[in-house]
Amino acid sequence: MKHLSKWLLTIIGAIALGAFIFAPVMGQTTLAQDSALTREAQVFNEVSSAVVSITVETQMGGGQGSGFVIDTNGHIVTNNHVVDGATFIEVEFIDGTLAEGTIVGLDPDSDLAVIKVDLPAEKLHPLSFGDSSALYTGEPVIAIGSPFGQEFTLTTGVVSATNRSIRGLTGFSIGEAIQTDAAINPGNSGGPLLNMNGQVIGVNSQILSDSRSNSGVGFAIPSNLTSRISQKLIDDGFVEYSYMGIQGTDVSLRLIQELNLPEDLRGVVVTQVVQGGPSARAGMQGPEVMTDGNGVEQLQGTDIITAINGFRLTSMEDLIAYLARETAPGDTVQLTVYRDGSNVTLDVRLTPRPSQSAS
Repeated sequence: MKHLSKWLLTIIGAIALGAFIFAPVMGQTTLAQDSALTREAQVFNEVSSAVVSITVETQMGGGQGSGFVIDTNGHIVTNNHVVDGATFIEVEFIDGTLAEGTIVGLDPDSDLAVIKVDLPAEKLHPLSFGDSSALYTGEPVIAIGSPFGQEFTLTTGVVSATNRSIRGLTGFSIGEAIQTDAAINPGNSGGPLLNMNGQVIGVNSQILSDSRSNSGVGFAIPSNLTSRISQKLIDDGFVEYSYMGIQGTDVSLRLIQELNLPEDLRGVVVTQVVQGGPSARAGMQGPEVMTDGNGVEQLQGTDIITAINGFRLTSMEDLIAYLARETAPGDTVQLTVYRDGSNVTLDVRLTPRPSQSAS
């Protein structure tokens, strides 16, 4: 009986020791989770006064979206598709303040717009822009907006990828877009995507979904582009972009094999040169296709742009981003082009993008 008592005491002591050993570990996990949630809540409390819900009336009906204040003059950034065609814009702040918004400028190429409200400066708490070029895959992010009309909603996620290319409203591409798995739904459009310092690193714009609801693949217009475009809209009311007059794609393994290209060759494969455009005038050559004896078309060659102004290109996204970030209409850029086994240099004088109807 004495031995049994010792055995029971040993078991009870082991259980107690186990509880003592494991309890702090469980406590640390909970504290870590609480800490993360606390920071998200802190960011929301810090920035939510600058986020707005936008309700739009149009001749065709109406719509709803989001936006955020960028200065104490009442300027608000949102998406072009949220306010384009508006006959009346209602802007609501989280404290219940309502104001009428007026359009300052629209840019369908980037799907960005700036509107303005007439409120005292002390009522406005602008957000600051972060550096979207410094983002990394896996970085935590926060989206705030009004999905499905549910105002001032916070969702969280990570940067799923950077340097994506998405379509603007005119068919031209937007470079350096941010992909995120933070839940973005209709109504989030125009709202901010923020880092954990409460800085805007993107403007929520698009989702990839067959059902028009969140599928974990959302896209935001990068803050570096947004900052530049919004200031141009405030200053001039419009934005002009550089135009090269080509269509292109990335170098693929199939192309390397078909054209016997160097295995390490990377750049932009020119798939079309617009007749009379800047690149055509500079001597850019598009695909050369030959038909064999069986009537089968075979690609014989095409220009491959490997660098612009000495900046090496690895993809079409690189070229799109460089043109938007580093150039303006009227600039002349130097292209390094791989053609028929050697490099040639072309000087292309950029022009403004043609209108949507012209393009």
